[in-house]
Amino acid sequence: MPNAVLYLAGLGRSGSTLLERMVGELDGVCPAGEIVHLWHRGIQLDEACGCGEPFSRCDFWAAVGDEAFGGWGKVPAERIERTRRELDRSRRIPAMLMDGLRPRFAAELRHYTDNYAAVYDAIRTVSGCPVVVDSSKHPSLAFALAGRGDIDLRLIRTVRDPRAVAYSWAKVIERPDAGEHGAPTMRRYPPARTAALWLGHNASLTGLRRFGVPMVTVRHEDVVTDPARELRRIADLAGLPADVALPVSADKVAHLTASHTVSGNPMRFRTGDVRVVADQTWQTETDCRTRATVTALSLPLLHHFGYPVRAGAITR
Repeated sequence: MPNAVLYLAGLGRSGSTLLERMVGELDGVCPAGEIVHLWHRGIQLDEACGCGEPFSRCDFWAAVGDEAFGGWGKVPAERIERTRRELDRSRRIPAMLMDGLRPRFAAELRHYTDNYAAVYDAIRTVSGCPVVVDSSKHPSLAFALAGRGDIDLRLIRTVRDPRAVAYSWAKVIERPDAGEHGAPTMRRYPPARTAALWLGHNASLTGLRRFGVPMVTVRHEDVVTDPARELRRIADLAGLPADVALPVSADKVAHLTASHTVSGNPMRFRTGDVRVVADQTWQTETDCRTRATVTALSLPLLHHFGYPVRAGAITR
């Protein structure tokens, strides 16, 4: 089994948290949440781990910090977060694709991703799992990691109907993990911006083929229809044994245990039996104008992913 990083990429609110939770139940796999937010939300704001403990009081993350850096207190979290805001951006992807990076840009990018590599290695050591799941989703971080050459990056492109994604981004969702200093609710976007982000994220990810990154596209609609089939596709991508036990029953009930996810959707706190079902609320609660706007802006990739122009049956 390889020492791989399964990177969930795409736009948020596409069902990635449920998918990560199920993938994280596979033998040999450790789900870590959105590592891109570890430096600010974990180290600086001390928000809650998926196990329910504040980051600073989670034994798992304390062990990871000791293994990777000799303790989180030795990590230049402010510098890493500043670099994230400056370099880990979609507009920087073209620069990452250049054959010869500018020396200063290359040095900063290398320092930035060195920290991710150290965390991934430490997670493997502490958890005993050779495969780490990073659900950061940002395409720019995927490109930065792929450019290193010493990380076995394997990409899961998560996709959902953009009209459902736009509906979700417009909702107010509370963040029980926010703590004293974090934002009490998840970020919201207007439908037009969500559609543009959906298009941009999914289009840019095809550029990772230049680095030879193995990739599977997983639609949320397929996950809720046949979760076992999609999990087997991901297990194959990760290099897991063909007979690996799946955490989902024939009647689509997933059994989820507590996990140490550093950031993500509040669904990461759920444990026990969870029925994998489609949420079609968006189809009845999205007005015609909003639906038309999102459809028009995302049209270039709708057909590519098998989504109809008019809401209806989704094709494969």
